Amino acid sequence: GVYNEKEADITQYENELPEYNPSNPIVFLDIQIGDAEAKRVVFELFNEHTPRAAENFRCLCTGEKSTEEKKLHYKGNIFHRIISGFMAQGGDITKQNGTGGESIYGDKFNDEKFWYPHTHGGLLSMANSGPNTNGSQFFITFKKTSWLDGKHTVFGRVIQGFEHVKEIEKVETGENDYPLSKVFIKDCGQLIDELQISELELERYSTPESQESPETKK
Repeated sequence: GVYNEKEADITQYENELPEYNPSNPIVFLDIQIGDAEAKRVVFELFNEHTPRAAENFRCLCTGEKSTEEKKLHYKGNIFHRIISGFMAQGGDITKQNGTGGESIYGDKFNDEKFWYPHTHGGLLSMANSGPNTNGSQFFITFKKTSWLDGKHTVFGRVIQGFEHVKEIEKVETGENDYPLSKVFIKDCGQLIDELQISELELERYSTPESQESPETKK
């Protein structure tokens, strides 16, 4: 799982997040909350140092590895766990409840041993159940979550639509941080047209010092 701050050893990681690279894959999730209109969140995937996680996510956005027997696609999937001040978790393509998931490489794939730090909100990182257990589940950070550094692979970031991510953070939740309104991926895919990409406002999200130590509920 994705642990709370109290349960982890804090280690500092040297790697800094890369500069924006227009040759990286750009993908989108159209996320709908309840009956409201779906809103688009656009991500840059870090292909250079986390290629396996980046390619896995890209293919699960496009659905291109799906077969008649097996659906490998995020479309229609829910966010099953939302913790304000921490993150939103989704991508369980097999069970939709946080206990399943499968990668494009088979069941699970290994960590890439290149750890970007969870320095601010809007980062895309792999959920797991321990070392080398990456499947399809991912989470989007709401703010800095440094206690996850070296345990979860950061492989991308929001470059447009972070305000929609913040709307997800406001959704009321019940038992096991399960959202009381359905939050789901209405559509998803890859942006290939250069015009679409060049028009993106490349937003930068830095974390104010007041948010250095987010508290997360147990």
